[in-house]
Amino acid sequence: MNRSVLRLEAMHLTASAAWARALLAVCAVVALLAALAATTAPPAMSHAELERTVPAADSVLRDPPERLILRFSQRFEPAFTRVRVLDASRRQVAGDEVQVDAADPRQLRVDLPRLAPGAYSVHWRVLSIDTHVSEGQFGFVVRP
Repeated sequence: MNRSVLRLEAMHLTASAAWARALLAVCAVVALLAALAATTAPPAMSHAELERTVPAADSVLRDPPERLILRFSQRFEPAFTRVRVLDASRRQVAGDEVQVDAADPRQLRVDLPRLAPGAYSVHWRVLSIDTHVSEGQFGFVVRP
C-alpha cells in the first residue's frame, strides 16, 4: 500500500481516537454533574412558622393585654392573613383588623378591646410569600 495512504489512515485513526476520548470526557463530566444535581438537596422553602407571640402562648396574665403580636419566620401576604381572638364561649372578641408592623414585615399586630378575666384562644392563618398556608392556635388566660 502507498505510504501516503497509510499516513492518511493513521491520521484518521488518530483524529477518531482523539474525538472519542473528548466525547468520553464530556460524557463523564455530564454524568458527574447529573449525579451531583440528583444528590444535592435544593434549598428548603419553609412555611411561615410562628416564632413568637405577645402575650406568650399558654401564659397567665395579671392584666389584660392591649394588643396581640405574632412574629413569623418569614414575610406573609397581609391580604390573606387572618387572626381571630375567641373568648371561652368561642365568641370572637378581636381579630377583624390585623396590622403588619411597618418596621418588621414578618410581624403582625391585633389591637384588643379591654378583655375580661377568662381564657382566650388565638387562631391564626397566614399565606407566606412562598405561597404556603400556615395556621395554628394558642391560648392565654387573664386572671381575675
